[in-house]
Amino acid sequence: MSTAMTFGQKTFIPTPPDKGSFPLDHEGLCKKTMSKYMKCLFNNNSDNSMCRTEAKEYLGCRMEHNLMAKEEWANLGFPEDNNVVQGNSKK
Repeated sequence: MSTAMTFGQKTFIPTPPDKGSFPLDHEGLCKKTMSKYMKCLFNNNSDNSMCRTEAKEYLGCRMEHNLMAKEEWANLGFPEDNNVVQGNSKK
């Protein structure tokens, strides 16, 4: 198997997408909220509409720790009048 580069070819430089991808949580800052969300999905047969509170908590944690860009909740599918807790769970 050859790994030699052909002269004259441009090298591929990957660029991340604007949305839909974000850094891994290597330090486990949001592991607790992620686990809570995944458990909710498991308990509800992967019906994410049943886990909106947990999803918002997880996204809030990621935004709080700069693991994703800060977005308006409405842009993420959560209306402003929704009384779901932002950030870490207070339960």
